[in-house]
Amino acid sequence: MQSVDLNLLVALDALLAERSVTAAARRLGLSPSAMSRTLARLRLATGDQLLVQAGRALVPTPYAEELSGRVPALARDAQAVLRPPAGRLDLASLERTFTLRAGEGFVDLLSAPLVAAVTRAAPRVRLRFAPKPDKDAQPLRDGSIDLEIGVVGRSAPEVRTQLLFRDSFIGACRVGHPLPSGEGVTPERYAACHHVVASRRGEAWGPVDEALAQLDLERTVVLVVPAYTNALQVARHSDLVALVPRSCLGNAVTGDRAADLGLQGFELPVRTPEITISAQWHPRMDGDPAHRWLRQTIATVCRGAYP
Repeated sequence: MQSVDLNLLVALDALLAERSVTAAARRLGLSPSAMSRTLARLRLATGDQLLVQAGRALVPTPYAEELSGRVPALARDAQAVLRPPAGRLDLASLERTFTLRAGEGFVDLLSAPLVAAVTRAAPRVRLRFAPKPDKDAQPLRDGSIDLEIGVVGRSAPEVRTQLLFRDSFIGACRVGHPLPSGEGVTPERYAACHHVVASRRGEAWGPVDEALAQLDLERTVVLVVPAYTNALQVARHSDLVALVPRSCLGNAVTGDRAADLGLQGFELPVRTPEITISAQWHPRMDGDPAHRWLRQTIATVCRGAYP
């Protein structure tokens, strides 16, 4: 079997059906010379002439006649085995549980509209959000999670990515906090506040500190918490100032969500790098129709929330 080329099976099917090198070549999108070479390879592989000249036509040998009833089905089966299914995905009957890994901000803001969109199209599909302690790609590789949502890590170059939306950092403080009022938020007034920082790794230093350092300023971080939702709760009930992605307040610096949380957002007085939020998956899921549908649904929900 080391020398078997299944393309020869498809070519043999065309040759036996057309009984013409030129017609078989046209059927497969090849040149006549390429088809002639393929016929020569078939003769070598089978040890039979298969098609021989009879005047201006080609006629099958007895062995080719014997094969003519078997080859079409074999060719179809070989192509079916080696080609992903092209049938339409039946979402109404799809029963599947997808495991997603995302940060608490995504779960808080977008899990509800995502579940609504999924349930409308595929009522038997279930979503499970797994904890996101780090950016380790091994769960994508071993299949314990189907999709990761967040900032792309560097540990798995083979992982596929799709941009969902772009985010940025803003400040957040309780309603009535003196910082956003009066003189406005200057680098000096911002740095003079006491701050709460969210970091899974317990780190207090970040991009905003680098920007402040260029102005010879330093903020005082008095509390480090593991999640942005924790930082917002602390800011809501104290005079500490939180640093969170804009999406944590509904993609608006001011608005109903911020007011509902008892918070007000404000633009930072220094520039920080943009945050790119992407969907990430292992390449073995590229051709899976249900997985592709889920990726498209998530992208649509994100575009609606963060156009």
